Amino acid sequence: MIHDPFFLIIFLLIIESAILWISKKPRFKKYFSFLPPVFWMYFLPMLASSAGLIDPKSGVYSRISTYLLPASLVLLLLSSDIKAIMKLGRPALLMMFAGSLGIMVGVPFVFFLMKPFVGGETWSGFGALSGSWIGGSANMIAVREALGTPDSVFSPMVVVDTVVPYVWMGILVTIANFQPVFDKWNRSDKKILHELQQKISGVEIGKFRGFKRDKILAIFMVAVSGVILSQLAGTFLPTVKDVLSPYSWAIIIASCFGILLSFTPLKKLENSRASRIGYFLLYFVLTSIGAKASIVNIGSTALLILAGFLIVLIHAIFLLAIARMIKAPMFLVAAASQANIGGVASAPIVAEIYQPGFASVGLLLAILGNILGTYFGILIGHICHLLS
Repeated sequence: MIHDPFFLIIFLLIIESAILWISKKPRFKKYFSFLPPVFWMYFLPMLASSAGLIDPKSGVYSRISTYLLPASLVLLLLSSDIKAIMKLGRPALLMMFAGSLGIMVGVPFVFFLMKPFVGGETWSGFGALSGSWIGGSANMIAVREALGTPDSVFSPMVVVDTVVPYVWMGILVTIANFQPVFDKWNRSDKKILHELQQKISGVEIGKFRGFKRDKILAIFMVAVSGVILSQLAGTFLPTVKDVLSPYSWAIIIASCFGILLSFTPLKKLENSRASRIGYFLLYFVLTSIGAKASIVNIGSTALLILAGFLIVLIHAIFLLAIARMIKAPMFLVAAASQANIGGVASAPIVAEIYQPGFASVGLLLAILGNILGTYFGILIGHICHLLS
């Protein structure tokens, strides 16, 4: 068994790097179509610790989360284009908020409904899941750390967060051909898509301009500054027992810091792949979380998957209700839903399938979800805690 912190770090880095490298190879991509790289980055370290290859109780895992999670959040939110998101207009933003509201209502309701079967102690797991289904994997990890979700609760939620979104994406893709039928029934306003096309025509996605020493140094300084600022500020803010700790505040502050920096010239660091570095740090945090978990914890997954589908059903009802009220086209229903449940990686794909040339709409809505996911996830976790 590996006990030494240095070799544990090397072991986790090898797992992360290998998964990222293999998943990019064309011949292996099909194997990651259902179980994405994020799942394997959690599952393989968990398998290694369960098999006795690595020490599941090493203190190095908590130090990785403490310092690298705030750094990753700063770098991921640094590239947020708030102005481009606001350009999407009222219908698109309303649909995104409707989808998020469906998750915010659905998660506490389903938790209360399923509590006798899955246990009241799963409240923090439902909070972490809501962070993912409003934003993405970064939000799920951030909320998990902020709420102190036990490994026994978090492990099944990782499976739920893998199975349910991919099934839901499959449903959305399958019903794409029914757009004319839905839009006729809904009396959808055709002007919405035309206006949306005009608004996204000027949206530009940052282009990679190579790695330069000064830019890499700037990215490093921004990340370190975010960690120091968030850790210091977190110690001065009030705590709420079992919900908000100094570390919870550190995560919230790191997220705010990243968003604030997106309004400054430092946003251009995205041209040097600041978010890529942020994702690498985030995935490393995920491997360290997996290393502490046990495969035994996945036993209650079936009921939680059912709970996940119930949450998505409520989410869909909210979307359809608002779409009916504002006469939104089916495209916005699907794009907003996938931006919530799926995230940045898959929302542009679904948007492009529904309306070719509209991938950036899905991307921008998913980025909005990333901005909001951590805050709403912590709030929902607190509500679930009150219901437990």
